[in-house]
Amino acid sequence: MDVQPSYRLPPEWEPHEATWLVWPQNSNDWPGKFGSIKWVYSEIIKNLVPSERIRILVDSEKARESAEFTLNKSGIYSDQIEFYIIKTDRSWIRDSGSMFVTKDGVPIILNFKFNGWAKYKNWEYDNKVPSEISSALGMSKLDLTDGGDGLVLEGGSIDTNGSGTLITTAQCLLNNQTQVRNFGFQRKDYEELFRKYFGIENVLWLGDGIAGDDTNGHVDDLCRFVNRSVVVLSVEDNADDINYVPLKENLERISGMRLEDGFRIEVVKLPMPSPIYFDNERLPASYANFYIANSIVLVPTFNDAKDKYALGIISELFPDRIVVGINSTDLIWGLGAIHCMTKEQPLT
Repeated sequence: MDVQPSYRLPPEWEPHEATWLVWPQNSNDWPGKFGSIKWVYSEIIKNLVPSERIRILVDSEKARESAEFTLNKSGIYSDQIEFYIIKTDRSWIRDSGSMFVTKDGVPIILNFKFNGWAKYKNWEYDNKVPSEISSALGMSKLDLTDGGDGLVLEGGSIDTNGSGTLITTAQCLLNNQTQVRNFGFQRKDYEELFRKYFGIENVLWLGDGIAGDDTNGHVDDLCRFVNRSVVVLSVEDNADDINYVPLKENLERISGMRLEDGFRIEVVKLPMPSPIYFDNERLPASYANFYIANSIVLVPTFNDAKDKYALGIISELFPDRIVVGINSTDLIWGLGAIHCMTKEQPLT
């Protein structure tokens, strides 16, 4: 009898070999604010460099020189930074980048299809990123884009505790009318996919994501594992806010859920910042969009009275890491924040 390979998706807090980013190059992502975004990236990279290697995608040699100039202006000179000339459409590598897993203990890239969140037309370069990274690293990959339209899965739509439990949202993956990722897929189909390729036996389905999220419900703006048995969950105290009801419903859902071993999940409430609008558009500002690196946790902040409170909560959850707030009031105009723009490569 054939023995099936054993896949595992490591959780974000396990050791990284590197963090991947895409240097900002599409001004349409931040109309009217693009000039300031490279300095936000510089601040993020400056904080990450002491923690781990940084691997940055750029479109050309000219773009690499420009990025290095900006980093040097910010006082960042480090042999921990590597550049890879790989064309991209947008900067949100969490969703378009490689899905690093292990197969029988050996690192491998899962190449899912990326289709611009089933919303945008500029995604063809982004769709090639996992293959390009696989070639650049000389790392094996499993291509899941064959057959029909291929399997679509974005990194921001899932979060795992590394022990067999994964959390996601019905709004994103089970919506059959808006931004449909995999036509005809039902809950059982995703659960089988997660079992087969991530080693997941227990899937926790939340409901809707937050307002302003153009991905239609990514979980990384909503609920995150911080260790095997604890999650932070965004909550809204203002009953008049559009997020109040869906976030309350998610709290009720997860309070009755169990981990893979049958034990209850510990839920830590994380406040939502006050609503942020730009050009009359609600933006998906959330403290849950933080990034866990080897020695640091980067948390988006929004010049909000609740910034300090949110940073305090997250600091208590990561006593072995430095927690740093990154002003993301300009970054969020691109409809994403720190977790969306980073992708960890596990150390295996």
